[in-house]
Amino acid sequence: MTYGYIRVSTDKQTVENQRFEICNFCKRENLEIDGWIEETISGTKNYDKRKLGVLLNHVQSGDLIICAELSRLGRSLFMIMEILSICMKKDCKVWTIKDNYRLGDDIQSKVLAFAFGLSAEIERNLISQRTKEALKLRKLQGIKIGRKTGSKNSINKFTGKEKLINDLLNAGYKKCEIADIIGVHRVTLYRHLKTNR
Repeated sequence: MTYGYIRVSTDKQTVENQRFEICNFCKRENLEIDGWIEETISGTKNYDKRKLGVLLNHVQSGDLIICAELSRLGRSLFMIMEILSICMKKDCKVWTIKDNYRLGDDIQSKVLAFAFGLSAEIERNLISQRTKEALKLRKLQGIKIGRKTGSKNSINKFTGKEKLINDLLNAGYKKCEIADIIGVHRVTLYRHLKTNR
């Protein structure tokens, strides 16, 4: 299947220019578009919150996505790299018209795949390193890290169910029956009732 992907940032922009470019390109390359994906949304919005995310879930091996230029896929380099990486894993080709980019099964694509993987790994390592350095600094400053000793989460399995539990207890239900209704182990319910009564 061959898909034409068109994205504009605002409703003041028109999709017609991109459609015209893609149609002309397909005529030259003897291709036929099987489906169009058009959306009016910012390129900074993550791809999984866009129609593009649905398309990426749907594409299969041998499919082709054609768009006017790489910036139509996303605004940040890392987002574009992530999208192209997904396409490579699914063996889906991506072609752009203006910047004449071809993602396929050739050596250039394999080199790009290596570059994408390497840059993603470097980014993960940098994030991890920055986190460790920030935690180390906080420790040196005497700031305690993590949850306070003895403190508990404000939201748990019983949040919003206190009235139901009381009503069931007043109605004469056994604690083990209430635990089944709430969907917790009876010991968890006993502990909750002991600390909250």
